[in-house]
Amino acid sequence: MDISDELETLIRARYPIIYIVSCEEIRVQNLVIEIAQRRQKKTFEWSYSTGIVPAGTSIQSQKHRNPATKDPLVALDLVIEQVEPAIFLFKDFHPFLTKNNFAVIRKLKEIALHLKNSFKTVILVSPVMDIPTELEKEVTVMNFPLPTRNDLAALFDKILDEVKDLKKVQIDLDDPGRDRLLQAALGLTLGEAENVFAKIIVKRARLSSDDIQEVFAEKQQIIRKSGLLEYCDAHESFDHVGGLEVLKDWLQKRAVAFTEQARAFGLPAPKGILMLGVQGCGKSLCAKAVSSLWQLPLLRFDMGKMFNSLVGSSEENVRRAITVAESVAPAVLWVDEIDKAFAGSQVSGATDGGTTARVFGTFLTWLSEKTAPVFVVATANDISQLPPELMRKGRLDEIFFINLPSTEERNEIFRIHLAKRRRDPENFGLPALAEASKDFSGAEIEEAVISGLYDAFYAGREITTEDILQAIRQTIPLARTMDEQINRLRAWAEGRARNASAPAIESKTTEHRKVEL
Repeated sequence: MDISDELETLIRARYPIIYIVSCEEIRVQNLVIEIAQRRQKKTFEWSYSTGIVPAGTSIQSQKHRNPATKDPLVALDLVIEQVEPAIFLFKDFHPFLTKNNFAVIRKLKEIALHLKNSFKTVILVSPVMDIPTELEKEVTVMNFPLPTRNDLAALFDKILDEVKDLKKVQIDLDDPGRDRLLQAALGLTLGEAENVFAKIIVKRARLSSDDIQEVFAEKQQIIRKSGLLEYCDAHESFDHVGGLEVLKDWLQKRAVAFTEQARAFGLPAPKGILMLGVQGCGKSLCAKAVSSLWQLPLLRFDMGKMFNSLVGSSEENVRRAITVAESVAPAVLWVDEIDKAFAGSQVSGATDGGTTARVFGTFLTWLSEKTAPVFVVATANDISQLPPELMRKGRLDEIFFINLPSTEERNEIFRIHLAKRRRDPENFGLPALAEASKDFSGAEIEEAVISGLYDAFYAGREITTEDILQAIRQTIPLARTMDEQINRLRAWAEGRARNASAPAIESKTTEHRKVEL
């Protein structure tokens, strides 16, 4: 049952007071007017600035204003006095439902008893839910959903009709491009979507699938207002990631999993992955590359912002952050170093009064039950800090182990970082560099290239292979410093996690592990 059918059913069943949580007053009002016309009822709206007026009255129209009914008590009296069947839409009524307004609360409770025997309904619409205890049994709450793809498509077609005759505006959209633009706009209100489409037309004098970043910028505003999540501009791509062919292939196959065609095929939206591995091997880089590959906004979930000194506030912050992430879905939610975020959750009762355990429980429950297309990318370095509940299938789709790069992968990583700094990789001895950098992570390889550039720049000449080899010789890789921890991580991942590298590399790595262990 969609929202229209559900609301009409409640009205027909004579539910006296319906509380709709939504910031889209116009969409709610249009739906209420539509239902009232079908049920042959009058429709009135109330706001503190106009009082009770016929629904849809323009704010500029003075003759329809009813100053006396701006008082909530007077307005509620008018509801009782109305004889004919009617629906009353009260906008932003929640400030009058506080404990200080006990007279309004009492009047609303009396009205609820009166309306059960009439053909009248009171609908409260507000962006926040604030219901006093006295009215909990009398009020029915509904969450008004964000616009569907069809709603956005109708708005988009309307805008196209308005601008198609303008010679200065170029429309360069095929069906796949139109689908990508609408997909990116999911999670916006109709007003926000209309604003961003208009902004694209004014700014670029065209509409094309390349304008997706403008839509993401609109979603960035929503993230900034929340203050709990961080919007990341993801400029990285998998062209900048060396190796990890299995992980890349897995993600590539799910690039179209958020489309309507995937839903029609019976595919659910992918839930997420956990990337476990050695520090500096590209886990965070992969999280950013997923966003670029799928053309979805990337949100960073900083657990440090969630914790608050007030009891219950930390759990509420997590719920609010999740709500914000779902409101801009489809999106990628990046939880960096999740092992550190939830470290100590099992002994939380003795250390922080159970706050970490409750926050972790809230997050786990959401992972299991979420229906919004929010793809979670979690990264971790230390498996000893990971609670076993996180590993269960159903919460995340897959656990990938990212090992130190093989010789072939190191060769590719050197090629990427040299090209990234405008050097031709063919002018360097890549096999020698790959061989010399055994046990180096991707981050350490990048630092070796940068160090070589510094030395060459100081000497006033172009960088050579020898400059990079010298930097490699001067570096002690983390794999040697933390040999025991990394071997323990490899041993744990054997049979428990999927290797992110290609199968040929995977077999060599397994053989190497047996010798080490």
